[in-house]
Amino acid sequence: MLATTGERVLLAGCGDVGLRVARLLRAQGHTVFGLRRRPPASADESGIHWLAGDLVDAATLAGLPERITRVVYLPAPDLRDSAMYRAVFLDGLRGLLERLDCAALARVLFVSSSAVYGDHAGGWVDEDTPPDPPGFNGAVLLEAECWLAAQARPCTVLRLAGLYGPGRLQLLDRLRTGGVAVPRDRVHWANRIHVEDAAAAIAHLLFLPDARPLYLGVDDTPLPLQVLYDHLASLAGVPPPPQGAPPTGVGSKRLRNARLRESGWVPQWSDARGGYASLLEGA
Repeated sequence: MLATTGERVLLAGCGDVGLRVARLLRAQGHTVFGLRRRPPASADESGIHWLAGDLVDAATLAGLPERITRVVYLPAPDLRDSAMYRAVFLDGLRGLLERLDCAALARVLFVSSSAVYGDHAGGWVDEDTPPDPPGFNGAVLLEAECWLAAQARPCTVLRLAGLYGPGRLQLLDRLRTGGVAVPRDRVHWANRIHVEDAAAAIAHLLFLPDARPLYLGVDDTPLPLQVLYDHLASLAGVPPPPQGAPPTGVGSKRLRNARLRESGWVPQWSDARGGYASLLEGA
């Protein structure tokens, strides 16, 4: 059950996913503050209380609202490099929590990534699988997760699989232009979650009584990459992609969502093939 009385929630990094989370929380009667470097210049219809601040510049975080009871940390770095990731996910997280009243915080939810796992040769991966990040992004996220877990406040980590949804159709665009190849000589597993289901998981876990420290956010259906890509090519009306190397830095694995499912979360889109089909129908 979600909280029935309104609380004061801070979304640290309120982009596409954050806006979707905010709508869900507002519908439940919570007061939502959205922290962005460049918030809207004037009030909008979302009902979000916008805050201007840069997580990599602690001086801009002075004067945050009092009595924040829940925090969702889900920023998007401007650059994909190690220094920026550390500034946002480690220094930014520390700086933000230093400026909040920790005694009032009932939960911090940190949105992480399945990038913390390495290659598992197509094997099943869950929350008990030891992380082994192959790239700097997963390594920094794992370091931030560990730092947060050591703090004296309730916290939950949600490791999301690959997001897709409205505004996230780059894969379809690349298929149409012939910019995609797929391994056909071996099975390489892909894991996805619709952005609306990811937002619902965040809102769900934020108020879940006795939430566990870690959850995997993924749909019900890991797919061989060639099965997913061939299906999407068919939906887009283009030829199947040619044979090629698997994506680098991802690894082949099947992510299991049993723990999140058992908590009461149910995805609207259990299989990315249906989710992508719905997107194309609405396009």
